[in-house]
Amino acid sequence: MDTKTMTREVRLRQWAGIMRERKESGKSVRLWCLESGIKEKTFYYWQRQLRAAACEHYAELAHPKSLPPGFAEVKLDERAVHPERTETIQPSEICIEISGMKIKTDSTYPMNMLAALCRELARPC
Repeated sequence: MDTKTMTREVRLRQWAGIMRERKESGKSVRLWCLESGIKEKTFYYWQRQLRAAACEHYAELAHPKSLPPGFAEVKLDERAVHPERTETIQPSEICIEISGMKIKTDSTYPMNMLAALCRELARPC
């Protein structure tokens, strides 16, 4: 993590504490800022920054950007996600779908070989 990112995170944490302090005081933003010596514009600027950071965080949780190299998304129960599919997956089977290709094997297949195969299939042509 670079120093710019670290500094931003520290400031966001500090301002989150300030926002909490203001809220707990029960005072209006204007009065609290006046008494605390903080410009109202500064207060609202950091409020926007905190909201934007929270939105980014939750968006990232909902839709991860990409998987690190060597990893593939695993869905535990295909039938729960796609009940219209007629094929059945046995409990001891592993089914992986990458770039429109489907790999089915049993759980005794060596995981290092399966991981290598997945990496090759995930590579751009």
